[in-house]
Amino acid sequence: MSQELRAVDWTGTGLTLIDQTRLPHRTETVDVQDVDTLVDAIRRLVVRGAPAIGAAGAYGVALALLEGEREGWSEAQVRAAVARIREARPTAVNLMVCVDRVMTRFTEGLGAVLEEAAAVQREDVEANRAMGVFGADWLLKRADRDRPLRILTHCNTGALATAGWGTALGVIRELHARGRLEVVYADETRPLLQGSRLTAWELVQEGIPHYVQADGAAAGIVLRGEVDAAIVGADRIAANGDTANKVGTVGIALACAYAGIPFLVAAPTTTVDLATPSGDAIHIELRGEDEVLEWAGVRTAPAGSRGHNPAFDVTPGGLVTALVTERGVLEVSAGELPGDRLR
Repeated sequence: MSQELRAVDWTGTGLTLIDQTRLPHRTETVDVQDVDTLVDAIRRLVVRGAPAIGAAGAYGVALALLEGEREGWSEAQVRAAVARIREARPTAVNLMVCVDRVMTRFTEGLGAVLEEAAAVQREDVEANRAMGVFGADWLLKRADRDRPLRILTHCNTGALATAGWGTALGVIRELHARGRLEVVYADETRPLLQGSRLTAWELVQEGIPHYVQADGAAAGIVLRGEVDAAIVGADRIAANGDTANKVGTVGIALACAYAGIPFLVAAPTTTVDLATPSGDAIHIELRGEDEVLEWAGVRTAPAGSRGHNPAFDVTPGGLVTALVTERGVLEVSAGELPGDRLR
């Protein structure tokens, strides 16, 4: 089932988005017919995951054109609406890359824009499939054991986070299909529980054995030898291999480095931002305080407490054993940097 999921789907007149704020207990969709609704959906994480946001942004250009036609907007107004979509989530570079790609055909009209957006979506699925194979091959070649692998992952990197199949979860699916996966440890991923709500839901659909665990348990099980490798996704990768991903990722990378096990990042080349020299230049989005001060709308922290809620952290490239893309695997910690190999 999850192999056929489409988090983002063009209906002919607008977008249908799986509402990821409702999963796993309710499967609902949001009908998007205007730019305001799309921007709100991206910001509220109705649609989330860098590649999925990129696909939504690509189709968002068509959405702006259609709304502009209905409302009698000038070209400048349509371009301003597209800019709002492009800036809806600043850390995930895929959104900007995909919007910019589609905008190269803006003056050709709606048909050309839709053709380019469909290409963005199709190519992401193809890239994810290729990443799954490359990542599984790399891991199995280096696994000094006959038994199936135990994999740790963080946040959600599956079909829900992409145009289809998944990045890090795509590698996990490939291992499972080959009969080389024992179990997955899925971090719950605070504060919005993308791991326990979304990754676990996708793993259930696939019949993949797994545990959901608290984020704080990850480093401990790595150091106890209960994990053979960690695989995560990314929202932006700098030219030197520094990687921004869901907050909590860098602690896993540190534990893997200490334990001497692989820490893999799986992401399409659209996530690699060669214009960003290092992680120091990556904007880290701060989300609302209520996400850490409240639980289900009920205040859990004292009234006098303030909330610090960075959505991402940056893992130094020296801690990234390998970067898996649709073009192959770069052993980043060994000196194979995106800025040298992916230009």
